[in-house]
Amino acid sequence: MSAPTARKHTALPKAQTLIEALPWLTRHRGKTVVIKFGGNAMVDDALKAAFAQDVVFLHHAGLKPVVVHGGGPQISKALDRHGIVSEFKAGLRVTTEDAMDVVRMVLAGQVQRELVGLLNRHGPLAVGLTGEDAHTITATKHQPRIEGELVDIGRVGEITEIDTGAIEALLADGRIPVVSSIARSQDDHHVYNVNADTAASALAAALGAETLMVLTDVEGLYEDWPNSDEVISRLTAKELEKLLPELASGMVPKMEGCLHAVRNGVETARVIDGRVQHSILLEIFTDEGIGTMVVPDDESTGTEGES
Repeated sequence: MSAPTARKHTALPKAQTLIEALPWLTRHRGKTVVIKFGGNAMVDDALKAAFAQDVVFLHHAGLKPVVVHGGGPQISKALDRHGIVSEFKAGLRVTTEDAMDVVRMVLAGQVQRELVGLLNRHGPLAVGLTGEDAHTITATKHQPRIEGELVDIGRVGEITEIDTGAIEALLADGRIPVVSSIARSQDDHHVYNVNADTAASALAAALGAETLMVLTDVEGLYEDWPNSDEVISRLTAKELEKLLPELASGMVPKMEGCLHAVRNGVETARVIDGRVQHSILLEIFTDEGIGTMVVPDDESTGTEGES
């Protein structure tokens, strides 16, 4: 076999991969995709770089990605350095006034800046903002109920309103908004720490996004954990609602966010494994897809990679 022919055969799988992506490129072009960035993807350098590449690829493929992030591991480290004990109740971080100062500093001044920097290695694309900016996210004090009693967990917010104006203006200008999960207060001059899964789902619904994608440290929603590691590839909102009481506490806000999204106009919500490099591209642009996809109750057909 001649050298040019050998080179052509070597390159052929690349062409086949691109062709496989064509129907998905056509389907998703021009659509808004909200991506919640979290888990190991936030702390592993190779995963962070791959995530940035995926988001930029979506942008150049004609989609409109919006990134929402928290920063649990980074916040815990910073609180420890400041001598503030990390405490959780009902799966949420207890956020005192002193802790809120640290949370705000870490999310807006560290995690967001690093992510914006990674995205902007590929061009003048990403713009960072918090929920405080332009009243993007407004919240009131959230008090979870534990054993029937309301519990005060400090400056933790429950979202009451979303204003998408600033994000839509950035998207119209060809930018990639990167949103920190901090909210302005509806009733005083403070700010609130808001669960990033909840913030992402609320923004996805308010933006009329086609898809919400939540990166996690697991393969998806398991059929019968811990007895089985079989992942549920697809389920309806009603099926998910039945499963919620049985889920591990860490998965509850993620799956509640997916449920909220598909019940408020988002076509699909997906929980995907952020430990896998380029998991976003695998989910959106391949026939197989990975992770768990939640669809509205009236949708009963389709395949895992489809939306």
